[in-house]
Amino acid sequence: MALNWSVLAVILFLPISLVEVYATYNRVSVEAGHEAVLSCPNIYSASLLMVIWKRNCSSCCLLSYRRDLNKTSRLNCSERITWKYSPASDLELRIYPVNLGDEGNYTCEIASSEGNFHFFFSLTVTVPPMVTLTHDKSRVAVCQASAGKPPADISWIPASNHSSEEEFHHPNGTVTRVSYFGWAHSSFPSVTCLVTYPNKNQTLVMDLRYTYHRLLYILVGAATGVSAVTGVALCLIFRCRD
Repeated sequence: MALNWSVLAVILFLPISLVEVYATYNRVSVEAGHEAVLSCPNIYSASLLMVIWKRNCSSCCLLSYRRDLNKTSRLNCSERITWKYSPASDLELRIYPVNLGDEGNYTCEIASSEGNFHFFFSLTVTVPPMVTLTHDKSRVAVCQASAGKPPADISWIPASNHSSEEEFHHPNGTVTRVSYFGWAHSSFPSVTCLVTYPNKNQTLVMDLRYTYHRLLYILVGAATGVSAVTGVALCLIFRCRD
């Protein structure tokens, strides 16, 4: 692989004389599963000699276009990573669908008769969490934002001193956050879980009165069921003895 990179570098760079280098930096954030477009400005189209897109890591994707030969080349690039349009008219890089493994730094290098220009891109991939609001038998509301990146922020309305939070980190870089709201002594009719993450908010509401009565019915029903089963068992035992 090192030989391939060396040969490609010789083919691409030797015919181009290095005059002067200009650089700009850009940050791009895209949600996983969507389209990521890195825009390398084609402001030097009249004097364009060559353009190279590469990801800044060893053995990563490299796309190139030489105008004098009207030739494109690609190395270590999946089918998801390609030119958005024809590089002869547009130098944008397209990644679709983008995933967490695409996160990193990319460089667009332009060689023209006016000089050499580098455009650096930092691509961040975000993942919206799966949000749920449940409760347990101890009258604790549980708001969970699962596998988000960056981690979601969880807050409660109304605010409570009886809330707590924990988080779990996953190998792929996502984070699950869980917040607990104790409402055993609460007089509020409902509680709202507010989950905040980049560019989006999500709210879930729980009716505490309905939830309380439902829990009460469940507990009463369970107690009644246990009593009935116990009564039947005792009856059978005494009848068997008779």
